[in-house]
Amino acid sequence: MDVSRTEVAARRRFKRGGAARLGLLALPVAFFAIFFAYPVAAIVGRGLKADGTWQFGRLVDVLTQSDIRHVLWFTTWQALASTALTLLIALPGAYVFARFDFPGKQVLRAVVTVPFVLPTVVVGTAFLALVGRGGLLDELWGVRLDTTVWAILFAHVFFNYAVVVRTVGGLWAQLDPRQEEAARMLGASRLTAWRTVTLPALAPAVAAAALMVFLFTFTSFGVVQILGGPTFSTLEVEIYRQTTEVFDLTTAAVLTMVQFMAVGAVLAVHAWTVRRRETALRLVDASVTARRPRGAGQRALLAGVLVTVAVLLLLPLAVLVQRSLDAPGFAYYRALTSDDGGTFLVPPIDAIGNSLSYAVVATAIAVLVGGLAAVALTRRDAGRFVRGFDALLMLPLGVSAVTVGFGFLIALDEPPLDLRASWILVPLAQALVGVPFVVRTMLPVLRAVDVRLREAAAVLGASPWRAWREVDLPMVRRALLVAAGFAFAVSLGEFGATVFIARPDNPTLPVAVARLLGRPGDLNYGQAMALSTILMVVCAVALLVLERLRTDRTGEF
Repeated sequence: MDVSRTEVAARRRFKRGGAARLGLLALPVAFFAIFFAYPVAAIVGRGLKADGTWQFGRLVDVLTQSDIRHVLWFTTWQALASTALTLLIALPGAYVFARFDFPGKQVLRAVVTVPFVLPTVVVGTAFLALVGRGGLLDELWGVRLDTTVWAILFAHVFFNYAVVVRTVGGLWAQLDPRQEEAARMLGASRLTAWRTVTLPALAPAVAAAALMVFLFTFTSFGVVQILGGPTFSTLEVEIYRQTTEVFDLTTAAVLTMVQFMAVGAVLAVHAWTVRRRETALRLVDASVTARRPRGAGQRALLAGVLVTVAVLLLLPLAVLVQRSLDAPGFAYYRALTSDDGGTFLVPPIDAIGNSLSYAVVATAIAVLVGGLAAVALTRRDAGRFVRGFDALLMLPLGVSAVTVGFGFLIALDEPPLDLRASWILVPLAQALVGVPFVVRTMLPVLRAVDVRLREAAAVLGASPWRAWREVDLPMVRRALLVAAGFAFAVSLGEFGATVFIARPDNPTLPVAVARLLGRPGDLNYGQAMALSTILMVVCAVALLVLERLRTDRTGEF
């Protein structure tokens, strides 16, 4: 009888723990409602309201304009082309990282991830140094690709290469190779075995990676802003132009709604593919599937991937560094310490300290909000509201950051949320982008914790908080560190929202780079290259640290 009562009490404590997990959603829900939904709704309402009434007829007026239709068409087809090109170039790399073991593999894995966490402004700057006026290709062969769609497409491949390698390669490394070997023993050719066994298993991961690449390229801003010139404009760039140059909030609001609906559809399909990937496969330890390349074909494939990484990923970064060192005596770096009273109210070098300070605060916010959300979402039997909120957490990655930033200025200007003059506004905007990475990193690890361990802790009298501290936390500590590292890196690189709310006396690194590129003169160009190099080095160091912390369960997107 005593044992029965103990078990009943333990089950009650365990159920209370589940209710407590749902209660943990209160802070994440409030955070997203106040700092995401409210600013976006405010900017949309400002554009579509006149004399207190909604003017939905403006939707048709805007969408029937020929220049707006051209923007919508270019945004869509360049995203599709970028996605196809990224898959074509990156899938061989995913196979190599999944199935081959070679010296320097862990370092190279970190290197290919660096472009993904770089600010899009830095990506655009790196390709500008490679293919723009006075760039490497211009000096060697007189070839310029800036202001062409090819520069945009290859810059998108540069940025998203790691998404495919880590998403598809992470699953590929855990697929049991004996299934394909069994098909070969039954007479299937290598191609047939791969097409009938491996490809169907990889399809959810390939689809998830393709959708994420499409999402990032569909909402591309910094890359198109720098490399596209006045000729090409995505939805995000057009929203920025309509907001800051034309001051047409109606058009900006309509385009924001179009982008919001498109992103929502992409994220819904992405969530479905992720669920398929989580439930449809039986995986093995990734450490037993990789081996040294054997035969001329495998060595040639490895060499081809290494050459691709060197040319597509390392060369733009190397040219960026070289351009920052063009002037003798590190002149561009020394110029960062001077205040010319022009672009900034402070020396550009101050942007480094500002960015680091903002990123630390943003990381703390993202880890707190994202960590609570991940713990609450751990239960697979959660209701529709919880599952829906899981999908909503990804929206800040796709909804116009320009709209969020401008919405901050419009919505958060009255007590008790009059934050326009406060420094906390920048970390809050950066944390919005960091939270999805925290959730996506921690959630698979938390769901992998055996529920029987929590039940055993409850039987022994542990409260829900103590059970989480003693059972869950030791197992997810490394994932928590990885999540914090990703949040820090993406916070450093946030540009779309920060460009609106960073004050001239407290610029961030991406904002400083963009402003320097917007001014004529070799000195300003060189300083932009120097700041971009510094930011790249900081991101690379962060990624190398993350790679040392990475596990098979925490290292994928």
